[in-house]
Amino acid sequence: MNEIILSGIYIYPVKSLGGISLESSEVVERGLKYDRRWMLVDENGLFITQRKFSKLVHFKLSFAENGFEVLHKTTNDKIVIPFETDSTETITVNVWNDFVKAKVVSEKISNWFTKKLDMKCNLVFMDEDSIRKVENKPWVTDEIVSFADAYPFLIISEESLTDLNSRLIDKVEMDRFRPNFVVTGCNAYEEDEWSEFKIGGLNFKGVKSCARCVITTIDQNSGEKNSETLNILSTFRNTDNKIMFGMNLLHLCNGRLSLYDKIEVIKRKII
Repeated sequence: MNEIILSGIYIYPVKSLGGISLESSEVVERGLKYDRRWMLVDENGLFITQRKFSKLVHFKLSFAENGFEVLHKTTNDKIVIPFETDSTETITVNVWNDFVKAKVVSEKISNWFTKKLDMKCNLVFMDEDSIRKVENKPWVTDEIVSFADAYPFLIISEESLTDLNSRLIDKVEMDRFRPNFVVTGCNAYEEDEWSEFKIGGLNFKGVKSCARCVITTIDQNSGEKNSETLNILSTFRNTDNKIMFGMNLLHLCNGRLSLYDKIEVIKRKII
């Protein structure tokens, strides 16, 4: 039997902006540390994503001293988002069906994004006092989540992407699917079966296949769209009229994980 290992760890500090590849990360209550704790919202507090604004791919993030540096790739302008904000301005923001409190990070940063996107927006931060429950259903206890779509983690195997690319004319990269964890050493789509498993010493629970949207059709470097990805997935990954790719996860404990940690499958679903 092949050894299954963790081959990629990714966070997306600002929802729908560029991701950051890590060698190790801390698993905290809402997911990976820093993952989707920031979000852009419009003047009504509604979340902004690549689903409507593909130009968000032009923002690249990297770690900076005491924060994240955001590079706007088309202008080469940069700004730093601090890990912590002393802002006292709190607004109600809307992400999917949830309304939660969030802090406006700073007027300066919001104005920077407003100029780049040519639309009024605010950058907000979810602090520890803001509680957003996991998709209206406690799977184990009262799990909470960041500004991620629904769950704290998403896992995809390299083998699943390889199988998909074998069916595509225009090959795609893993960043189209924005996983937190990438694994290798298993069969294509085997991650769908993992009901309970460990990454290193940390326990996870596979709870729901991930329904995919138009973001998977967007080249994460250029912003160009090509519907082939969803069209092909729909021919063999369609469940209840939803196109599935990857598995959403919950964690059963906090701790740290690193690249090349072993995956130990404890319990499998019957599919």
